[in-house]
Amino acid sequence: MTPAIELIAEKARVARAMGLDSAEKLPSPCVSICRMDAATATCEGCFRTLEEIAGWSRMDNAAKHAIWQLVEQRAGLR
Repeated sequence: MTPAIELIAEKARVARAMGLDSAEKLPSPCVSICRMDAATATCEGCFRTLEEIAGWSRMDNAAKHAIWQLVEQRAGLR
């Protein structure tokens, strides 16, 4: 497993442990490896699209959980 995927996997475990009704903000998938992959149109570090990255701060926890599920799928963790 690459270091970026290990970081994502750890953050994903934290995000999954937090329920949809959690008063706490879900952690961002960002691992400070910010390069877009032209073939997949996702960040090589956090596996999000530009739209997902840009909208993160305005999303509620339900939307963030949905993004986390996509991140895990894209990273091959699910």
